[in-house]
Amino acid sequence: MEAPEEFSTIESIFVRHRNAQLVRGQFTPIYTDYYLHLMQHAIRPPAELDQMLKDTLAVLTLHLVARPWAETLAWTANLRAPRINLFVTGGSLTESVTGRIFTEDVREPDRNYFYSQTTTLEGTAPSLSTMEVDGIDPVGWLAQFYEQSEQRPARAFRLEDENFALVAAQPDCDLAWLAALDEAAVSNITTRDETTLLETRRFRFHCGCSLERILPILGGWKNRLEELFHDDPAITLQCPRCAAKYHVTRAMLT
Repeated sequence: MEAPEEFSTIESIFVRHRNAQLVRGQFTPIYTDYYLHLMQHAIRPPAELDQMLKDTLAVLTLHLVARPWAETLAWTANLRAPRINLFVTGGSLTESVTGRIFTEDVREPDRNYFYSQTTTLEGTAPSLSTMEVDGIDPVGWLAQFYEQSEQRPARAFRLEDENFALVAAQPDCDLAWLAALDEAAVSNITTRDETTLLETRRFRFHCGCSLERILPILGGWKNRLEELFHDDPAITLQCPRCAAKYHVTRAMLT
């Protein structure tokens, strides 16, 4: 059983009289798992990109808690400068989020694009949405995403000590109050306003990939090993979800 401290606990709170949903959490446990993952696979992203990925993981997690349990979400930001693809995905049922940064062979867009995919347990086709976003701050993207895809106002906040919060409008929300919020006000909502805890969910940084899951992808190369390996005794594959590195030898495919 996982120790409770390995998960970030995320609270969903209803702010009475404001008719708003507050989702908040402390992300040190998720970030700790993330950095252990980087160390294990010798991944060293530049500081700026590292922070962008961490912020996006936090915002995705908050949004997951604002959404139904059965959804799995995947976000990709295709940015012009820096020219990267930022990918994050997660779900409440798996209690996990993961992500990575693509810096090689990235298409240069004429503007910054944000792609969102939602998958549910009902077996229906995934829901896809695409939009243009301003800036390169993932916390700032959330308000744009809610306005265009959720069609209701919401704002995300980066608080002290790796805390983050999302405040989303509900029917008859006090929109002037929502627009006027700053970090200090958000930090004190539960002491200044009447609130009700709706639920808590917990998350960790975890992909679930393994060598056993990666190898079947190469099944079509069994009769073309020379094309795959050339003169090398082994090749290295990266997980498309978390960038974990796996070394594959010829013997593994025979």
